[in-house]
Amino acid sequence: MRHVKPTQHMRSLGYVIAAVAALSAMTPEAMAEDSLKVAVDQRGAWETAVPELGQQAGIFKKHGLTLDLTYPRAESEIETAVISGSTDVGVGVGIVEVLRAYATKEAPIRIMGATMTGSANYWYVAASSPIKTITDISGRTIAYSKGDASSQYDVFDLMQRYRVKPRPVLIAGAAATFDQVMAGKIDVGWATPPFGGDALEQGRIRVLAKANDIPKIHDKTVSVTIASTDTLQKRKDVLDRFMQAYRETIEWMYSDPAAPKTYAEFAGIPEEVARRMRDEFFAKDMLSPNSIVGLSATSKEAAKSKQIWAALSRKQMAELVQIPPPQRANASTKGGGWFRAFAPKSP
Repeated sequence: MRHVKPTQHMRSLGYVIAAVAALSAMTPEAMAEDSLKVAVDQRGAWETAVPELGQQAGIFKKHGLTLDLTYPRAESEIETAVISGSTDVGVGVGIVEVLRAYATKEAPIRIMGATMTGSANYWYVAASSPIKTITDISGRTIAYSKGDASSQYDVFDLMQRYRVKPRPVLIAGAAATFDQVMAGKIDVGWATPPFGGDALEQGRIRVLAKANDIPKIHDKTVSVTIASTDTLQKRKDVLDRFMQAYRETIEWMYSDPAAPKTYAEFAGIPEEVARRMRDEFFAKDMLSPNSIVGLSATSKEAAKSKQIWAALSRKQMAELVQIPPPQRANASTKGGGWFRAFAPKSP
């Protein structure tokens, strides 16, 4: 058989084929990763720990992402940073704040997913308290927080749901509330996990009621994940992958036995407290980013309280909510289209 000497063209073609084969063999982890600046509210909170835990577990890396995480002191700083473009994604922003910015300031922001639907807040009493059930609190003092406006509304929803008439008392923060309860100066305290988890484990306090047991609270998305319209246009594929990794992280947080330990180390709490907090106060569906629940009702309430000029129309809600669709398990990590997902308040 006659030997054919390779030409320069043939050698060049061989180099190209080899390069393509090598590139195809590379895993997503080995390829260059895209970086996202992500500002997160409430460092240490379970519902906003998704980016941190997912990054530690390597889930975002699997989708070709590296997250530059920051935790601003004020929630309003996150919204401002996203609008200005200094931050790509904001996690845990109050939905009413987003509605206000969109409806009254025409801010170029969009909702990419829910951060928290419902509430993990709870009311408690000292272990020695004579109060045994929620019906015992009429005429008693019940705390609400100066630092969290939603807690005041939660108290009134509690009163309406159980038809009780306690005396709401404004107290500056969960720690001050706990001290007042333990000193016998306030009958019923209010807190957001993980605060109070150690006292529950030690049997020093008892849970009296959970906010998420109240339909009016359970059926509303309270905080969301946002991005600017400019980022959505320019980095659509990257944000698609971010939201897919976000979903996978939530699955991991509720299925992997290592998740509570990883979270406990991040939040600086005992592992047993982290596990109890997740299992008793945060149902998995509360963290689902896939739909914005009760948006119409929230919009109407915001208009009634003069936080926005008028309730959003269905067209406006469809424009505001731009959630990337979940990918199939065998789909590529590269993103698909966008879909709008907002759900009416449950009857």
